[in-house]
Amino acid sequence: MIDNAFSAAPLPPEGGFSDSNNIKIPTVWVKTSKASLPTGEVRGPRVIISVSDNGPGIPQSIVNKIFQPFFTTKPTGQGTGLGLSLGYDIVRAHGGELVIDTKDGEGSIFCIKLPITINT
Repeated sequence: MIDNAFSAAPLPPEGGFSDSNNIKIPTVWVKTSKASLPTGEVRGPRVIISVSDNGPGIPQSIVNKIFQPFFTTKPTGQGTGLGLSLGYDIVRAHGGELVIDTKDGEGSIFCIKLPITINT
């Protein structure tokens, strides 16, 4: 997810910048937190890891495909389309969920929610 964010952050919004003087600073944010309120599929205490970028966002027409194996938007030879698919499977195997919030021209937020298990 971080590699994808670094790839997306320097890209202009779809169709390019409308103003030739538009200066964009590509940025990726990583945030961690602990939550205990029940939301989504993960209930109880959990760790939340979010990766955000200020890239062009993911078009709604392909959002439902991005976790499929071998799906990529990168040019030939620059991506296998396995990164998000494997990440999704790993998170699910640990009882978590991986969700995305994306807006055209504004970037994307990938959020991993993993349950906290306490062994006594």
